[in-house]
Amino acid sequence: MSTALGYRAFGAADVQEFFDRPDPVPGPAEVLVRVAAAGVNPLDHLLRSGHVPDLNGRLPFPQVIGMEAAGTVLAAGEDVTGLDVGDRVTGFALTGAGTYAETTLLLGESTARIPDALPWTWAATIPVAGTTTLDVLDQLDLPKGASLLVNGIGGGVGIALAQLARDRGLVVTGTGSTAKRPLAAKYGAAFIDYTTESVEGSFDAVVDTVGGQSLRDVAPLGKKLVAVGDASVTELGGEFVRRRLDRASLERVAELMAEGRLDPNITGTYPLARAHEALALVESRHAADKLVISI
Repeated sequence: MSTALGYRAFGAADVQEFFDRPDPVPGPAEVLVRVAAAGVNPLDHLLRSGHVPDLNGRLPFPQVIGMEAAGTVLAAGEDVTGLDVGDRVTGFALTGAGTYAETTLLLGESTARIPDALPWTWAATIPVAGTTTLDVLDQLDLPKGASLLVNGIGGGVGIALAQLARDRGLVVTGTGSTAKRPLAAKYGAAFIDYTTESVEGSFDAVVDTVGGQSLRDVAPLGKKLVAVGDASVTELGGEFVRRRLDRASLERVAELMAEGRLDPNITGTYPLARAHEALALVESRHAADKLVISI
């Protein structure tokens, strides 16, 4: 048996509860892991609230919260290759299986080994923020010296973009609230405080991590436009990020972290017993950068 944080019906935070469940049994293409750390993301509360029915609307309850984790392989399905019991890994969980848990199931093809020296908490941020950032930059394929506006530079994807875009020789400007200015400066990005300044200019590309009206405000500023959370970007002449979710992408991000070229900027680590606090902070949009659950 293992403890997990999940829900038995869609709704607000009051539907969340801790419960014990038997360790899941991996299917042919799945990996059972003992979770060491789990990343906290906006998608977690959107799934719990029932706002993404295409992903979890037909799955049985209870569902467990969380999509990304790092941990140790306990068992692997017969179709999984390249992973062995005892390996340190990071990966994407099956939707509904969750990662706010002591054990869970990861997708075999979306799970990768991590370097021994890489902290569990860092590895737990690779699947969502890390690989999304790689996908965006590969999709834009900008030359050195090109200008990039990151709308919402203070979140997990935004701050990873600041680092990896600069690593590729791009000139980065980010938007954010006043409190995000030191963080942008830390990673060499120019900064526009949207609470006191107009967001304007001309850029080779704009990446939006905010969505809604903020996306519409910045859409005209770039020759290229990619959004990571709001699919309506296509109505504005832009593209939604094309996600790969494969082992090779996970390995690339792990290598960048191990080489010191990417810092996930984790500002809060919570035990599993306080996972609901971490999710509430992300849901309130008052989270400072990346939060992780250490199990």
